[in-house]
Amino acid sequence: MQSFLLLSPEVSAARNAGLPVVALESTIISHGMPYPQNVQTAREVEQIIRDAGAVPATIAIIDGKICVGLNDEQLERLGTAQDAIKVSRRDLAYVLSQKLLGATTVAATMICAELAGIEVFVTGGIGGVHRGAETSFDISADLQELANTNVAVVCAGVKSILDIGLTLEYLETHGVPVVSVGQPGFPAFFTRESGFKADFQLDTPEAQASFIRTKWQLGLDGGVVVSNPVPAASAMPKEEIDRITEQALKEAEQQGVTGKLVTPFLLARIKELTEGRSLATNIALVKHNALIGARLAVALNGNA
Repeated sequence: MQSFLLLSPEVSAARNAGLPVVALESTIISHGMPYPQNVQTAREVEQIIRDAGAVPATIAIIDGKICVGLNDEQLERLGTAQDAIKVSRRDLAYVLSQKLLGATTVAATMICAELAGIEVFVTGGIGGVHRGAETSFDISADLQELANTNVAVVCAGVKSILDIGLTLEYLETHGVPVVSVGQPGFPAFFTRESGFKADFQLDTPEAQASFIRTKWQLGLDGGVVVSNPVPAASAMPKEEIDRITEQALKEAEQQGVTGKLVTPFLLARIKELTEGRSLATNIALVKHNALIGARLAVALNGNA
């Protein structure tokens, strides 16, 4: 499996020197934001991680390799390509074997991060149980990956387009701890509160690292959700985002949008309905997650 990995010079040097590394997904570049904000945000997020004492490793599938750490040319390619495939666990072998361009989701990034020996992964929000899943069975592969793969995932919770209560129930059933930072409540991506509580509140990177290391030392395999709310100054009013989300969901249903196309459709529509304010919130929360994730990686590195 190591033959599929291609570490960038920066990531390779960090691994050899025993420095903390933070994984970053690439779907947020290819499918989550418009160009050029996607590439600009990716570069700024990487710099935040460097400034906090860790090394960023944005992950993508390029020319038959799992690229761990991307250069400027690769970031631009992902940010502008129309043919980048959204890669989850199911798609990973296909995109690698056919040497296609692939942007990794939360699930695929976790797999690739573990293969590369990276313990912390920063994203915007994880996938979850979709509304109406009792009939559609539409449940993100991210949740099953969290049950199996030993990577801590720093996120701003899950988007309000999902069924947050059922998502938390699914994680509980599969033994995935949900940790909150700075508040007892579980955040809902664009908003700081979802109306649900996390399992545990751990505010410092040292406390988070001690908990995560203890979990894995006990042989309790699987990830940890570190839910970090969007900064208050960048959060959107819950009532507004709930109303807009309902409208976007109805439009998706009317237009027959299903499967992996749902989330990009909803995010784009929410951006339109908020006149771009949701994109600003998205960028702010990803940057904040990068800071929390880098601090966690540094603490975990010192608690090996």
